Amino acid sequence: MKKILWIIILFSNCVFSQIVIKGKIEDKNGNTISKANVLIYKKATENIITYNISDNNGNYSISFPSSYEEVDIQVRCMGYETITETIENKSINKNFTLIEKVFELKDVVVKSSPIRQKGDTIKYFVNSFSKEQDRSIGDVLKRMPGIEVLSDGKILYQGRPINKYYIEGLDLLEGKYNLANENLPFKEVTQVQILENHQPIKALDSLKFSDQAALNIKLKNAYTFTGQARLGSGFSPLLWDANITPMLFTKKKQMLTTYQANNTGDNVASQLKKHTIEDLLNQFENNSEKTDWLGIQQLATPNFSEKRWLDNNIHLLSGNYLHKLKNDYELRVNLSYLNDYQQQNGFTNTEFITPTNTITILEEKQNHFFFNSLQTNLTLQKNASKNYFKNSLEFQGFWDSQRGTILLNNQQLKQQLSNEFFRISNQLKTIFPLGKQMITLNSYIGLNKTPQTLNVNPGQFENLINNNLPYDEVTQQVDLKTFYTNNSFGFTKLIKRFSVETKIGFQIENQQLNSEILTSENFNLVNEFSNNLDWFRSKFYLNITTQYKKDKWRFELTTPINHHNFQIKDTPLQSSENLNQVTFEPRLSAIYDVNSFWKINSSINFTNQFGTINQIHYAYILQNYRNLQRINAPIPQITNQNFSIGIAYRNPIKTLFWNVMYMNSKSVNNLLYQTQVSTNGASELKAIEQDNNRNNHNISTRASKYYSKIKSNITLNATFNLQSFQQLLNNNLTDIKNQSLVVGNKIDTDITDKMNVEYQANWTFSKNKTQNQDNPTVTQQSHILNLNIYPAKNQYFAVKSEYINNNLFTERTENLFTDLIYRYTISKKKIDLEFQLSNLFNTTNYRTINISDFSYVETNFNLRPRQVLFKIRFTL
Repeated sequence: MKKILWIIILFSNCVFSQIVIKGKIEDKNGNTISKANVLIYKKATENIITYNISDNNGNYSISFPSSYEEVDIQVRCMGYETITETIENKSINKNFTLIEKVFELKDVVVKSSPIRQKGDTIKYFVNSFSKEQDRSIGDVLKRMPGIEVLSDGKILYQGRPINKYYIEGLDLLEGKYNLANENLPFKEVTQVQILENHQPIKALDSLKFSDQAALNIKLKNAYTFTGQARLGSGFSPLLWDANITPMLFTKKKQMLTTYQANNTGDNVASQLKKHTIEDLLNQFENNSEKTDWLGIQQLATPNFSEKRWLDNNIHLLSGNYLHKLKNDYELRVNLSYLNDYQQQNGFTNTEFITPTNTITILEEKQNHFFFNSLQTNLTLQKNASKNYFKNSLEFQGFWDSQRGTILLNNQQLKQQLSNEFFRISNQLKTIFPLGKQMITLNSYIGLNKTPQTLNVNPGQFENLINNNLPYDEVTQQVDLKTFYTNNSFGFTKLIKRFSVETKIGFQIENQQLNSEILTSENFNLVNEFSNNLDWFRSKFYLNITTQYKKDKWRFELTTPINHHNFQIKDTPLQSSENLNQVTFEPRLSAIYDVNSFWKINSSINFTNQFGTINQIHYAYILQNYRNLQRINAPIPQITNQNFSIGIAYRNPIKTLFWNVMYMNSKSVNNLLYQTQVSTNGASELKAIEQDNNRNNHNISTRASKYYSKIKSNITLNATFNLQSFQQLLNNNLTDIKNQSLVVGNKIDTDITDKMNVEYQANWTFSKNKTQNQDNPTVTQQSHILNLNIYPAKNQYFAVKSEYINNNLFTERTENLFTDLIYRYTISKKKIDLEFQLSNLFNTTNYRTINISDFSYVETNFNLRPRQVLFKIRFTL
């Protein structure tokens, strides 16, 4: 820790040594001149170091770090002569007197800048980044520097997730913004705005600062009825694709409805995922995420486009409506239904690496997945400058099932799972003024039910369950009922430069876990195969958050004090535990805006994490056919220490964005998990009470630059991760280290007006070390090359290729995929006629390796065969 502090101090001395040049700008009569541009250049060049604009009083101030002996300073303003002087690179007061000058304007061709900045808003002009092959706004977002769209649709700005996705300032989709990203025609959008330091609650805008960014879609027209319709059909096998998505956007109403169905490998279910920080934090804090206790053995899915390997038959129906009412209220309704059937075929070769030997198993798998879900959300919201109100009533229902067949050592094994989940919840939050402070009331109430059943034939773990005798079938039943509530009262007050928020509240979680293992030979096994667990958890908390803002500095100190109480009891097993503990979990963060371009942020925090009900149960649970888990141990307790520091640079003028982030987390766990791996690959997990450490280092960086003259965007990225921890393997305490390095790049450039090239590459290096044994390094690389050609104004032809290279245990595998696309557009009617030939070389198998804590898993996955698809698409 001392080393880290010295590094921070030295780094701060380097970065914070600022040159400050300030002064006043006047005309010859002594009148102040506002809106004058003051620019600092590297001497005798056109390379801008930084800039500023004079205020209404004619004053300017520029601060910047520089190692040059001299710099050029230039002052220019419309109607005045430009002044350029060379000055010493030191802090000075420098006043300027400008001389009026009449300019004769010549004929010029004006090219708009692709990115502009006004205050905390960065505007990306869509026309500058769009290509002929684009159809949705999501296609264009991927080219905008500083913005990153992950494979699952999540949007990052400068490496961090956005906290809101607005369309004309309204939050229609609340986290499920993929529905708009994938279906909103980009030609209806004029700007994509990034709202830096965005505080979503207007009543807190002047009280609490935010270092997160939101994204806002600006439409061309105040009244917009748009959307898309797409129909497609093909063969090998018989293929079909449909998408009908009408949208309406007005000042008072917004509507997006969609019906999508296909069996072409397009996983449209990803459009229903929540991606914003607020929604993900609420999901974690309110324990509302679906938990799968049981499962069948699956194949590790390939790490490239799902459209090449997903064997699906999906139907998605979603309706989203927002209506602005009187007195700033908004009513929003979100409804979605999903039905999907998927298949997986292939085999896995797994090597379990233990301190004493290596265990290898080969499994040939054929899996079938059935997904059915219904989700509804009714929200009434008021987001005004003086008060805030939001109430959300939500229901989720999942009726999922899985079926699998495994060929193991020439013996067929069958698995069948019923996997259901139901939740109803209500969340209320209101903020209103009382005197000189803002009062906040927050309440969440939720009820969950998770009934699941797993059948495996023939029966497993006969040495433990059936006196070492083979038997026909084993059944695992799990039923979990949960009641959870979280309620708090708080007030926020501004004291000079300090904003102080005090919150007091309580959480209660009551769960009942009933599980039982049944066999074809014995329906009444001993108690150690049945859980009847009553789980009661409560937390009372006092949280004081203090923010301080002055000039370029922003600090936030959070000091929560929590009282935790756990009461756990399983009466038939005569096992119980009571725990009372007070924790103090402070967090300190600092943000320094070096200048208009550079920002430094850092944070350190300490947390105490307690186990959940699926981490402590006194009887066995068969999670899948070769994983049996029993955690007859104290409540898991993890003490975490997290540190991060990041540097971000963004220059909208030069369309250059760069960020780097280092994170370190150290944790101490009171339980050490023991895995016993048998010769057939079956593993039994237990836990013993013994302190152990886990350490993780992660450093990531990403840079993107847009060259408007050649319409090119270049992105470079890298991530390194190192993790070390201890685990018991076959009764031996084992030190384990996992490390990985990912390096990538992306280039999008126009060779000519009729040809565009996209190239993307990623290299991944993964390595596992068990005790003192260095295991092989797994190298994976992928290259994507797309050649887009525009033979005529209404025609588009593309060759899309993907090359993947992996080194396995003893050999190297290569895969090449090539797709052909031809599109003819009837411009007047806005209709696309499209032909697609996918997987030209009919590559039907993919092999790869995944590294876990103590195993290497080689997967052989059957891919989609060559297929032909004809589509017609038109804009509504």
